[in-house]
Amino acid sequence: MKMLLRSVIASAALFCEQALSDEIDDQKANLIRKGVTPALVYDGSAVADTSGGMRTGTAYVGNLRLQLALDGNRLLRAPGWTAFFQVLSIHGGQPSNFIGDAQGVNSYAAKPALRLYEAWGQYSSPNGHWSFLAGRYDLNSEFYRLASSGLFLNSSFGMGPEFSQSGIGGPSIFPDTSFGARVTFKPTPGILIRTAIMDGVPANRAEGQTRFPGQKEGLLFVSEIAFLTRPGSDASQGIAKYRVGRGANFPAYDDKIAIGAWHYTGTFRDLSLVDNKGRPLQHEGSSGAYVLIDRTLFRSSTDPKARLSGFLQYGIGDGRINQFGSYAAAGLTASGFLISRPDDTFGIAFTSARNGSHYIDSLNTQAIPTTHAETSIEATYLLQVNPRLAIQPDIQYVIHPGTSSTRANATVLQVHFQWIL
Repeated sequence: MKMLLRSVIASAALFCEQALSDEIDDQKANLIRKGVTPALVYDGSAVADTSGGMRTGTAYVGNLRLQLALDGNRLLRAPGWTAFFQVLSIHGGQPSNFIGDAQGVNSYAAKPALRLYEAWGQYSSPNGHWSFLAGRYDLNSEFYRLASSGLFLNSSFGMGPEFSQSGIGGPSIFPDTSFGARVTFKPTPGILIRTAIMDGVPANRAEGQTRFPGQKEGLLFVSEIAFLTRPGSDASQGIAKYRVGRGANFPAYDDKIAIGAWHYTGTFRDLSLVDNKGRPLQHEGSSGAYVLIDRTLFRSSTDPKARLSGFLQYGIGDGRINQFGSYAAAGLTASGFLISRPDDTFGIAFTSARNGSHYIDSLNTQAIPTTHAETSIEATYLLQVNPRLAIQPDIQYVIHPGTSSTRANATVLQVHFQWIL
């Protein structure tokens, strides 16, 4: 009798859950038809340093994102116009506090905060060749971005540290964005040229980031040209809502090669060199560049979802004012090879950030032992439970955390999950 009662209760709970899910889907579909697309995304990670680093320890990292996309055509009969808003809530701990790594083993980790993360408007031309965007904008949503490397949790696979840790407080990326404008030109279906002009510091920069005498914030210029091979033409995907720019309904690419460059117009202090009065030298401007390659190495002729991809990333930064002067990464991802789990993805990759000579010199003058680079090896498996829930176990081995020669190599275990409503 008890077993029967439990079965009835479980069945009723499952029915109510499904009914609520269907109701939410219906309400959301109705809003989308009117031109309003809401989304609630939650990312959580349980992180454990099982050995090495500064000390063993555990932390929970959580991000809650409330997103709202507006379609100008459906709302106001203004074709080509779109708007996007995103509020970000960060909570939990910071694994790097006990691991002592410099690159960041978890790309969702940051200081707890609640803030407006993105707020921009965009116009895409009717012929699909031009797109203009202005507002508060995450550069990494379009620049320095590969589909394959995006699987991994280490922060450097999203954007190399030679760029992500540059400038005064970093560029306009997670968790602190800035204001600016971006233009995209698509001369052919397989070529995208993007240029952005952003404020040189994040809008929510921490106190003290501009305390050094002589430093000026300036602007940040970023340009990238990407060459893509796509599995089908734009026409095969039906009428795209946006044919270029953020939110474009492009089919997934098979191959991508991107070359980018960035430049700050501000003034920055040198890490080691000083003037005749013993003050840090000031440098006008700071620049860097990167190359990205993502290729489909194998695709099954019988199942398009079964594919093996490989990627390479390489970047050079300004070693006079930033810790890292160069960065390299490579990896492989495989998906669709399990018949019972066609949407799951497995990946293995490494990332290595190399100290600039000025940073090494600054530590040598303080008799602080250091190595030339921090290297991380990561293996991960993305389990797509259903359209709303994904679970991702992950392991990373960090060699010379924080580029310290006295810090033991760290073994880090993580379980990440993402829930979308």
